[in-house]
Amino acid sequence: MHLKTLTLRGFKSFASATTLEFETGITCVVGPNGSGKSNVVDALAWVMGEQGAKTLRGGNMADVIFAGTSGRPPLGRAEVSLTIDNVDGALPIEYSEVTISRTLFRSGGSEYAINGSSCRLLDIQDLLSDSGLGREMHVIVGQGQLDAVLRATPEERRHFIEEAAGILKHRRRKDKALRKLDAMQGNLTRVQDLTAEIRRQLGPLGRQAEVARQAQSIQAQVRDNAARLLADDIATLASGIAEERADESALLERRAQVEKALAESRGSLAELERASAEATPALTRANDTFYRLSSIRERLRNLGALAEERVRMLGSAMDSAPPTDLVDLAEQLERAHAARKELEAEVRDAAEALERAEAVRAEAERTAQTSEKHLANLLRSVADRREGVARLAGDVAAGRSRTEAMEAEIGRLREAQAQADKRAHEATTEFQRLETTVADVESGEEDLDSAHEAAVDAWDAAKQRLEELKTRLHDAERQRDTWAAKAEALSLSLTRKDGVGELLAAGMRSVRGTVASLIEVNGGAEDAIAAALGPLAEAAAVDSVGDAVDAIRWLRDEDAGRARFVVADADAQVVNPHIDLPDGAQWASELISGSDAFAATVRAFVSGVAVVDDLAAARSLVMAHRDVVAVTRRGDLLGARNASGGAGDAPSIMHLQAAYDDACAQRDQAARLIETAMFERRAAEDTEAQARHAQEATLARLDESDARMSAVAEQLGHLSATARAARADAERLASQVAQASERIGSEEEQLAGLVQRLTAAEAEPEQTEVDTADAQHQRDADAITAQHARAKETEARLALRTGEERARALAARAESLERTVTVERDARARAEEAAQRRERQARAAREVIAGVHATMPYIDTAVAKADDARAEVEAKRAERTSALFEVRAQVDQFAGEYSRLTDETHRDELVRAQQQVRLEQMQQRAVDELGLDPDQLVAEFGPQHPVPVVSDGGNEEFEPFVREVLEKRLRTAQRAMGQLGRVNPLALEEFSALEERHKFLQDQLSDIKSSREDLLDIVKEIDQRVEQIFAEAFADTAVQFERMFPRLFPGGEGKLVLTDPKNMLETGIEVEARPAGKKVKRLSLLSGGERSLTAIALLVSIFKARPSPFYVMDEVEAALDDTNLGRLLDIFRELRDDSQLIIITHQKRTMEVADSLYGITMRGDGVTTVVSQRMGDQS
Repeated sequence: MHLKTLTLRGFKSFASATTLEFETGITCVVGPNGSGKSNVVDALAWVMGEQGAKTLRGGNMADVIFAGTSGRPPLGRAEVSLTIDNVDGALPIEYSEVTISRTLFRSGGSEYAINGSSCRLLDIQDLLSDSGLGREMHVIVGQGQLDAVLRATPEERRHFIEEAAGILKHRRRKDKALRKLDAMQGNLTRVQDLTAEIRRQLGPLGRQAEVARQAQSIQAQVRDNAARLLADDIATLASGIAEERADESALLERRAQVEKALAESRGSLAELERASAEATPALTRANDTFYRLSSIRERLRNLGALAEERVRMLGSAMDSAPPTDLVDLAEQLERAHAARKELEAEVRDAAEALERAEAVRAEAERTAQTSEKHLANLLRSVADRREGVARLAGDVAAGRSRTEAMEAEIGRLREAQAQADKRAHEATTEFQRLETTVADVESGEEDLDSAHEAAVDAWDAAKQRLEELKTRLHDAERQRDTWAAKAEALSLSLTRKDGVGELLAAGMRSVRGTVASLIEVNGGAEDAIAAALGPLAEAAAVDSVGDAVDAIRWLRDEDAGRARFVVADADAQVVNPHIDLPDGAQWASELISGSDAFAATVRAFVSGVAVVDDLAAARSLVMAHRDVVAVTRRGDLLGARNASGGAGDAPSIMHLQAAYDDACAQRDQAARLIETAMFERRAAEDTEAQARHAQEATLARLDESDARMSAVAEQLGHLSATARAARADAERLASQVAQASERIGSEEEQLAGLVQRLTAAEAEPEQTEVDTADAQHQRDADAITAQHARAKETEARLALRTGEERARALAARAESLERTVTVERDARARAEEAAQRRERQARAAREVIAGVHATMPYIDTAVAKADDARAEVEAKRAERTSALFEVRAQVDQFAGEYSRLTDETHRDELVRAQQQVRLEQMQQRAVDELGLDPDQLVAEFGPQHPVPVVSDGGNEEFEPFVREVLEKRLRTAQRAMGQLGRVNPLALEEFSALEERHKFLQDQLSDIKSSREDLLDIVKEIDQRVEQIFAEAFADTAVQFERMFPRLFPGGEGKLVLTDPKNMLETGIEVEARPAGKKVKRLSLLSGGERSLTAIALLVSIFKARPSPFYVMDEVEAALDDTNLGRLLDIFRELRDDSQLIIITHQKRTMEVADSLYGITMRGDGVTTVVSQRMGDQS
């Protein structure tokens, strides 16, 4: 047998499924520290049944489940499967390959399996223990376990050998047998006690059974008559309840009709509320549609007006054209070129004409300037009149028209803005008012919520209180019935058959009752007082001797038997001996309570009687004081001249009377509790009904508040939208007013300038073309003269110094004129382009005007339709609101009627419940007293059946049911039953059952004794077997240790010694080790390496003496030097011949002897991975 595979899933650091395939021989598992090598060892121990979390290097068993890393989440379970090759049949199972599996869930659940079949942990442990693999796991030598072997006690070292030898299963059998013996001894003691107690009870119970036989026939008559009377009561009451239920059906039917109508009305109410809720958004949408269409219509009108104004403005702008000055500029440019040529010629004469030119230049310049100004004024005036007067007049008219249109537009915009502000203000005011309403409603809503919650809590509390009272009432009724039945049974036992009973039944006033019923005994000493009084305890009590004589005469006249009497004597004195009673003793007279004459008389009767605890105390007291009579609390009496006692066959009359009084008191107390509980239940029912109505009322008010809140919320939403739209319109209109104001200011400024120019142009005198031409010729002549003068001066002044500079100046002037021509040409091109753009804009504006005129009729129609739709929705909403009020009134009416009918139903239910309680009490009496089901009782003993009667001849006859006759027969039978005295009605059955039980216990006692002997034989056999196996295993282990120790310690000596050789079952094992050159034998004095080698020697000795299929060693050679390591490796090679070795190691020499290697490593994600290599393949 050897291990084949080990599969780990989610176990510790093995997050992914990992399978290790083991070969026979030596398998080494290597890897860096912390990579998870020891987790392989833990997995082997865990799958083979290890239950200690600390052994698995954890705080609790859940630590074996993969806990997750930064890169991988934690898993929910850990699973390990171990496959074992069982070809040699070492495991007691009919499989050549056995797979053991264990699964642990993070929730705490565990699963075990053998070859896929679920099993228990005990099954796995039993399977492995037969091959030397026990719970101690000596085959797995983990880290630190070597030192634990050395620190182990002698008894713990014994366990290693026992496990290897397979003794643990025998010890488990022995422990199981011993536990059975312990349990059996307790059973034996109990059975013996029960047998003795039953044997003691058989005698008195036999005498009671004889009396019970005589009472059976009388009890049958009592039972039959009582059953028929009770059946009559039940039938009568049930019939009355049925009639009331029939009357109630009409009320329930009416309530059902009202409830149905209420439900339909509420459904209609809900439908109307839903329709109303749906209509509000429709109305909001209709209003929004109307306002949006009205806004669109206004915007289209404004757009059309703006487009018309744009057309007018563009038309006036297109009438003006820029002045044409290109010809003049061209002439000036040509003259500049000619002047430059002339200047070039005059430069040569400049020197001579310089002085003359300066004077001429000054005069010429003054004349030229005057002519230039005069010509400019004339030209501007002519130009204005010729080209600008008409244009200025048109511009002034257009400007005034635009100004008036803009003022009208501003007025309209301001009016529209005022209307929008008014709408916003009205909507905001209404919104704020509704918000105040909402705050009030919300405040009321919170109060309603609180009230509803309080009502619900009150209703729940009332229902819980009602249920508690019902339970308490039921418990009290059960207690009352129980105590009533007990009192009745005790009353039957107290019923007398002698003259005292006849006197009490006759109701003679002179007879006060029995002695037992008139006195009260303290301290539970009823049996002792009854023994002290003797026959007087059952006597009748009278107030005088004359009363006693009258009672005796009545008994003689009525032939009613004989009776004893106790006559009350107020002067009776208690005379107790003057002695000191021992501890626990008390005078009987002190235990009788009462201050009347009768109590004093009874105390006088028991003078000199002391109550003690037991017979030993009574004997000591009587022996010390012979004039004292002692009675025990169990009713034994001991005096100097008489004694009585023993096993009583029945309780004393005093005991029965005390029990009867207690039962009556308990019954009366239970009855009072029932009355109190019924009163509280009725109050609780009223409270519950009120709480239910209050809850329904608060719920209805809450629903109404919710409806109001919904309506207000809808109005708030509509007002908020209206206010936002109005404010948006006001802001838009204000922006348009500001823009129009800016435009009208600019237009007014332009208009003022145009008016001023027009006024100036119209005020100037008319000028002719001749004046203008003359002025122009004069200006040109003067300019030429001045220019010639300046040129001459300049040429004269600069000719000698910078001729070229003058030429460049003239060239620059020519270039300037050319640029001016170019600029003017570009300006004309831009003006033409602007004219074309204004034409396009005017055309687009005219198209807009046409579109507006075409669209306005449709918009007007849409606005009218939207207004009609809004009016229609508003009308429908008003109709629904009216219908809603009507349906709510109908719901309130039905709800009131339903509440009234419910109250009537509850009142009827309460009356019927009271009758039902009486019926249930009678039915419970039928079950408790007669043992019959109520239906069966009425069916078999009801008044509809004739009554069987036994005639004088012994024949059974039948007569009709007459209640008075049956009641008389019942009294007669009860009197006859009372004459029998105290009767145990169960004596016959109890005696028969007790006899049968006594025989059964005798048989069980014999069986227990026989089983106990068998278990003792098994324990003895197991002890012998354990002694034999352990002795052989120890001897073999000791021999191997003596051989193995010198190999690890050359020249040293070691042996194993039993601590108690005479007790092979419990003896421990001591280890003596003496390395070469040392005299010490105690392990504690050895060095660390020597201690490790000694522990290895002990384990290897066990391995060789009782080989196991495999061994697992976790870094056992870590502390060894190279020499000792070599010795240990030689031993490993020997163990390889018989067993499979799995070694966790860091030593290279250990790896060299391995047949296969497993490399364990851990990636950066914290998950262990495995790499395997056969050494034969590597070579």
